[in-house]
Amino acid sequence: MAMSSILNTDDIKKALDAFAVAGSFDHKKFFEIMGLRAKSFDEVKKVFLVLDADNSGFIEEEELKFVLKGFSKDGRDLTDKETKEFLRAADKDGDGKIGVDEFAALVKE
Repeated sequence: MAMSSILNTDDIKKALDAFAVAGSFDHKKFFEIMGLRAKSFDEVKKVFLVLDADNSGFIEEEELKFVLKGFSKDGRDLTDKETKEFLRAADKDGDGKIGVDEFAALVKE
């Protein structure tokens, strides 16, 4: 499933452009610009499934580094610091990975 079937392509581009500079990523602003915060749980779950590249049921740190590419092939890689901060913000149970419920809660923050 393509991200563009869930989210508006222009909003995706705006969000990626806003955080094009390494070190500038802010997940709250990113989800807001993209319009993801306003989506239903089922739509957020679809986004999660696209980002879960290995279909493990979780977004692990290695997948999180490439999360912007999940929205568009033109997205940049997150820096190690951005990746760790994103994981720390989302990983509420401390298992080192993000489940769908954790992802949905993070999106709605």
